[in-house]
Amino acid sequence: MEPYKHIPVLLNEVMDGLRIQPNGIYVDCTMGGAGHSAAILKQLSSEGHLYCFDQDDYAINRSNLVLKEINNYYTIIKANFLNMKEELKKQNVNHVDGILFDLGVSSFQFDIGDRGFSYNKDAVLDMRMDTNQYLKAFDIVNFYSFDELKKIFYTYGEEKYASHIAKRIIKYRSIKPIETTFQLVDIIKEAIPAFARRTGGHPAKKTFQALRIAVNDELNVFEKSLKDALTLLKPNGRIAVITFHSLEDRICKQTFSNAVDVKLPRGLPVKDAEIIRKYRLVNNKVIIAKDEELLVNNRAHSAKLRIIEKL
Repeated sequence: MEPYKHIPVLLNEVMDGLRIQPNGIYVDCTMGGAGHSAAILKQLSSEGHLYCFDQDDYAINRSNLVLKEINNYYTIIKANFLNMKEELKKQNVNHVDGILFDLGVSSFQFDIGDRGFSYNKDAVLDMRMDTNQYLKAFDIVNFYSFDELKKIFYTYGEEKYASHIAKRIIKYRSIKPIETTFQLVDIIKEAIPAFARRTGGHPAKKTFQALRIAVNDELNVFEKSLKDALTLLKPNGRIAVITFHSLEDRICKQTFSNAVDVKLPRGLPVKDAEIIRKYRLVNNKVIIAKDEELLVNNRAHSAKLRIIEKL
């Protein structure tokens, strides 16, 4: 099994935020390399349990090796966390003490080149988190219309040159299929003006992000799952969410805000709002990585952590 280095982002802040109880029931919706899962599991007694979700066979096999060295108070569920509520019900679990979302792509999905997530490694255009899924990045790039491509790049990647890139893709694929990540990177570089390529990081970053989100329907899946997660919490239970770009963070912030805001009936005294409030924000200001973490983990630079508690 190919090794890779996995450093969980904002680990101390997540553990502090979730307030792990040894006999509690916890859910890691995004097991990945099991960095957060391992830390949670180490704090559980035989009365507690951790449920880990992942769709990726590599992640499941690799992380199982890590977790079984700690204890056996865990269950790995191969499923999209979109189905968290239904899958937990199958385990006779209706309420939990804590839930973690660590969004985006796992370290190994970037680091293992043939998955097609990275613009720095040449591979087939894939980007599926669940390798049994039909839709690939190849399908979107080669068969979606100009308008569809433009919308994906602009909406999910916030790409200023979405139109330029979509137009160049249409031109190239009319000659031959666009099959690899490096082919697409070259097309993107040609589509973006030279002055724009000199600033703002890798010119393909936003387009690759947009394709990955579209392939895996990440934003819709996250929004529905986060709303479900709120209904699963026990009193004093908490949800911690790590996001890596503004679209995810916006969904998290708005969902948490809606949960916290109390819609008071007309005429009800404002002081009674706290009596009927169901949730509270643990951190009013978003949590970001400290300088010490940024020195050892480059992927922590864009990470934002928000935490909510059920009252």
